[in-house]
This record gives sequence, C-alpha cells and structure tokens, in this order.
Amino acid sequence: MRRYETFNSNWVFSHGFDAGATKTLQAGETVRLPHTAVELPYNYFDETSYQKPFTYQRIIAWEAGFEGREVSLVFDGAMADSEVWLNGEKLIAHTDGYTPFEARLTPHLKRGDNLLTVKIDGSENPEIPPFGGMIDYLTYAGIYRDVWLKVTSPVAIKNMKIETPDALADSKQVSVRVDLANHQDVDVSGMVKVTISDKHGATVATASAAIAGYQSTLKITDLTGLALWDIDNPVLYTLTAEIETASGKDSLASRFGFRTAEYTPTGFLLNGKLLKLRGLNRHQAFPYSGYALGKRAQQKDADVMKYDLRCNIVRTSHYPQAKSFIERCDEIGLLVFEEIPGWQHIGGKAWQQESIENVRRMIERDWNHPSIIIWGVRINESQDNHDFYVETNRLARELDRTRQTGGVRFITNSELLEDVYTMNDFILGQEEMPGNNRGRVVLRDRVETTGITRPIPYMITEYNGHMYPTKRFDQEQRQAEHVTRHLLILNAVAGDDNISGSTGWCMFDYNTHKDFGSGDRVCYHGVLDTFREPKFAAYAYSSQGDPSEGAILQPVTYWARGERNIGGVLPLIILTNCDYIETQFGDRPVKRYYPDRETYPHLSHPPVILDQRNVTPEEFGTWGFVWKQGVFRGYVDGKLVKTVTLPGDPVPTTLEIAPDATDLRAAEKDSVRVIARVLDQCGNVLPFYEEPVSFTVKGPGRIIGPSLQSFKGGVTGFWLEAGDAAGTITLKANCGAFTEQTVTFSVSG
Repeated sequence: MRRYETFNSNWVFSHGFDAGATKTLQAGETVRLPHTAVELPYNYFDETSYQKPFTYQRIIAWEAGFEGREVSLVFDGAMADSEVWLNGEKLIAHTDGYTPFEARLTPHLKRGDNLLTVKIDGSENPEIPPFGGMIDYLTYAGIYRDVWLKVTSPVAIKNMKIETPDALADSKQVSVRVDLANHQDVDVSGMVKVTISDKHGATVATASAAIAGYQSTLKITDLTGLALWDIDNPVLYTLTAEIETASGKDSLASRFGFRTAEYTPTGFLLNGKLLKLRGLNRHQAFPYSGYALGKRAQQKDADVMKYDLRCNIVRTSHYPQAKSFIERCDEIGLLVFEEIPGWQHIGGKAWQQESIENVRRMIERDWNHPSIIIWGVRINESQDNHDFYVETNRLARELDRTRQTGGVRFITNSELLEDVYTMNDFILGQEEMPGNNRGRVVLRDRVETTGITRPIPYMITEYNGHMYPTKRFDQEQRQAEHVTRHLLILNAVAGDDNISGSTGWCMFDYNTHKDFGSGDRVCYHGVLDTFREPKFAAYAYSSQGDPSEGAILQPVTYWARGERNIGGVLPLIILTNCDYIETQFGDRPVKRYYPDRETYPHLSHPPVILDQRNVTPEEFGTWGFVWKQGVFRGYVDGKLVKTVTLPGDPVPTTLEIAPDATDLRAAEKDSVRVIARVLDQCGNVLPFYEEPVSFTVKGPGRIIGPSLQSFKGGVTGFWLEAGDAAGTITLKANCGAFTEQTVTFSVSG
C-alpha cells in the first residue's frame, strides 16, 4: 500500500546556487522544513535580502522498499521558481510559489546514497505571477511548506474528485472520479473500491467497479440519515478509494461534506438558506518567519477568524494558502473565498498561461473542501482582459461545475465574465481626497460600480484598509474612527439584499514592500496586529457574534482625560453584543444605555454610543475635574454577563505571559504563539507602555525572533518553536520592576 510521510528533516541550506554542484553535498546549515530563507526583523528591513537564489540539499538513502515501486517527493509549496535535481539529473521545474508539485525520483534513484538538490529563487521574476508589477505584500523565499515522501505501486491514485449532487435531498448520493497515475505504462486493469465513513470511522457505504482506464467514476446512491455540512455544524465524512491491479494496491482518502452554496442576485444561499457573509481577508504571513510556520499556526489563524472575530468567511488574499488552513476551515465551518496569485499586474502571454495553470492547480488541489464556496479566477484588482479571463473562467467551470467563479476588481463598469461580481469598494474615506466634492459615502450602489442594470450576484471583497491605516496604539480618536468605518460598512452590507456579504481589508497587519505601508515595511491595515492581538476594530466583528458564544463588552477608549483632542472621552463607542449596558463614572449614579439602532439599524448587535444625545459632559467630569474610574456592565436577558473596569489612575501592575498552548510536539517544526502584555490593576493593556522585555529559553526549543523586544502599545509576541527532542521548555520573561515570569512547555516525542 501507499507510504506517505513527512520529509522535512536534515536538509542542508545555503545561500546562492551553483548548477555545477548538484552532484556534491555543499556546506551549509542543517534545517527542518518548513523553512524561510531569511528571517526578517519586525520592521525596517531590506526585502531584497531574500530576493536571490538559495539551495536546499538532502541525502536520500536507498531502501529495499523502493524496489519495484514509484518514489517521489511532493512539495506543498516553495517560493519560488523551484528546480529539483537528483544525483545531478534535473527532474522538474515549478515556477508557482503557492501550489504543490511532485518530483518523480524513480528513474534516477540508485542503491546507496542519493543526493537531492532543490534550487529556489526568491527573485521577483516578471515572467511568474504575481510578479511583474508592484505588490503590496511580501513573497518570502524558502521551502516554506511541508515536503512528503511518497512511495506507491506503479499504478497509483493520482487524485480524486468528490461531488455531492442533490445534497439537500433526504436520499443523498456521492459521485467520485478516481484518476490514476501510470508512469511505467503497465497494465491498469483491476478493481477500484470506495468507502465512505463518518467521523468515528464507521462505514456509511461502499461501492466497487472495474477500473475504467485512467479515470473511473463511481456513484453511491440512496444514502440516508446523513448530515449536512454547515457553518454551525460542519459535519465531515471521509471517502477512501482503493485500487488493486497486477502491479499492487494503492489507496487515497479525502474528507468532504454535503452542502450547497450559491450566490444569487438577492443574497448568498448556504444549503438553500440566506446567509449574510461577514469576514476579512487573510495573508499567510507571520512576523520574523514570513510564510514558514507549520500546521498549528495555520489552524490557529482559522480559529481566530471563526471564534475570536466571529466571522463566517475568509478570503485567501491573494493566493492559495496552506492545506492545513483550508482543512481547519472545513473542520470549524469557516467559509473560504480562494483565489489565484496576483496583484493588479497582468503579464504577457507566457505569464498569462502560467496564471491559467494556477487556476488548474488550485482547483485540483482543493476541489473536495466543503468550506470553499467560490473560485477567484481573476488577478486581484487587475484591469479587464477579455481573452485571458474568458479562459480562466472556462477552465474553472470545466474543472468544477459545483462552484461559482468570482473576480476581484476595484475598477467600475468592468466586464463580467464570472458568475459573481466581486468588488473592492473603497469609496468610504474618499471624501477626504483632494478635489472630491461628493461627500461621505459608505458604499456605492451596485449599478454604479458594475454598470449592469439587471440583477446579478454581488459581493464586497475589500474595504477600509489603506483608506484608514491604524496602529493598535494610535491615538484614541483615530481608533474610534477606524471602528466607525468598519461598523458603517458592516451595517450597510447587512441592510442591502443586493449584497451577498463582505470581506474587509484585512484580518491583521502584514509586512510589505518599501513602496507601501507606513515606511517601516508594515501595512497597518488589520483589525489585529501582526501578532494577532486585537485592535479596537476587531470588536466591531466579534460583537456581531451571538452572546451565547461569549459576551463582548469593549469601550473604545484608553480612558484618559487628555488623550483626545480638546479632551474627554465623548462620544464613546462601546462595542457589545449585550442587550444593554450600565455605566458608572466614579461615585455618580449608575446609568443604563441601549444599543444605537438609530445609527446602525441593520447590525445584529449595534454598539452603545454615549454622546450628546444621552450624556452631558458633566456626567463624565469636565476639563480640570478629577478623573475617576469607569465601570461598564453588560446584561443579556436581564443577567449580568460581563464587567469592564477602567481605572482613573492606571499603573503597570502585571506582566502577563499568555501562550496559546503549552504542549508542543518534537521533530515537527511545531510552534505556538506567545503574547506578552503589561496590564493595569484592573487587567487592561496599558496602550503606551513601550519598555524592553527580555526572554530566555531553556530546553528543546527556540524563540522565533529576537529575545530582547520592546512592547508595542503594551503588547509584544513571538512564536516558540519546539526542537527535535522531547523534554521541557522553560520560558522566562524579565521586564523592569516586574517579577520574573516563567512558563513551562512540555514537548512530546
């Protein structure tokens, strides 16, 4: 049967590449994958430092189990322009940095040691998408995803495509196409069997048939008692295909779900029911390590989007992202808008052909994932190109008839070749641009942006972002405006049946080229910072979640008399999903307030806003008065569910070290996020605390990034990576007058 295992250890990494040295193991650093070629500082770096070739080498020792078998390596992703050699023989070249490729070793393996050499080139080659123009994100060089050793019989399963026609019927059916690989051109006749099992491993159904050439399609009907995949109940099943031919056996398994997804002119339907899409865009980047963090970090981002931000959709801007991220979206019920690599620029014919192949590779990798509801087959924010986009749409529909296509643009009156008109609408904030006399507009009318008068499916795919970049520690009034802009658009989308939903720009801040961002190689466009620590605007999203999943009560204030222009804290936005709140300033009487449904009539949970409509300046003390403590209490169904206390005299009280988990796995490049916060006496982050903090690690692990950091608005963070040995990691943090903090992590073998 099939052997499929990680091949991530004992790689020798070096800078540069010499094509004449592919028969000799070069000196270098021994590394484990996933790996970034250059670890960058948090900001103020030179992104050209990784825009050059690098070499990865590894010895493959001959095994008796290779005899008579097909042996290959599967690369989940390498950035970019990869070439693979075995014993000096070139096997394959793969230019795309975001999709997998397979290097067949069989004809070139010899008994004894075999030298594998991989060249990757971080140069921004204008012949390869997304390069050729300017890009507002970084493409970090390295073999940054897993590599797998694959050993199969000469006739093996190459891929399989699972479809669930009539998913909403009581009696369901599954159609599966099994594609075969046969590099040695041997007899493929034999049998194929498919088995469907539930999450407990119990068999649901089976079917078998004679192999019908290189593609065999089996249908299983009359399936009853099976559940739908839904965002609130993401039920997954596993389909396992097995073949047996004269050359041996092989098997391949894939998870799938029963669901329907359709964009219509009057909204998005999941399983035939209207669902307003509410989400954010995500880059796959992390501080210091770039793209090269493994499964746990990828899964955590999906969890943050679903459970912390309470979103129901994520857009993978602007490229296919890690399989582990998509798989986690399947598991937790987070919808996905996935798109091909690119950013505004369209290259020549060869470039376009590579982009068309990106469509193929993306869909063939991910077509079984129920979380993916639409294919993005247009280069993000590009101009119209009729012939090019006719072909990307044609291919997507040929490969997958079960999903619609979209194409993200920011130009108006664009040619619609896709099934869904997906639009980046940055009109909010343009009233501030020189020469604009239109006044403030939250979103443009669909007909205005599309030029199409007939009803069409329509979705907003970006907003805010560069129109109002905001750091987590920016002045309070800017934070309040940042929150307001997100609320205004969420409200407008929620109230317009012509809009299926929206994905804001963006989930978290990210590193970028010198030509973008704030001059320090960071785009501060997120509702989270780069460590995934929330800004106030994050609570604009989380407050839309049901309070049964967690009460949200977040005043948008640093609670200081003189932080704002002129002074005071009014108007004060309080982001909450509570029915009402009660506030108390100092020893003044408790006062009750309700959500502002007048300003935000369409939000499930409007914020409470304290302003001149319901508060006098004297109630919070005018300028020159003693500043006092503020207490905010949230109620649901008449019960107190959350209290926030903001002291009038905040002082540094607690050095909090908060890891996402304390269990790690050895020899897997496993890493866990660790956040350090300085808190006041009431447990609130001190937003202007910027002192240095030092971290030390003992045991089988390391800090990704510097061990001496400065707090950024009272918070900093890093990822702690386990080494190759089991044991205990002891992390110590020291900062100023605080007591040394210690956290212990267990690393299992």
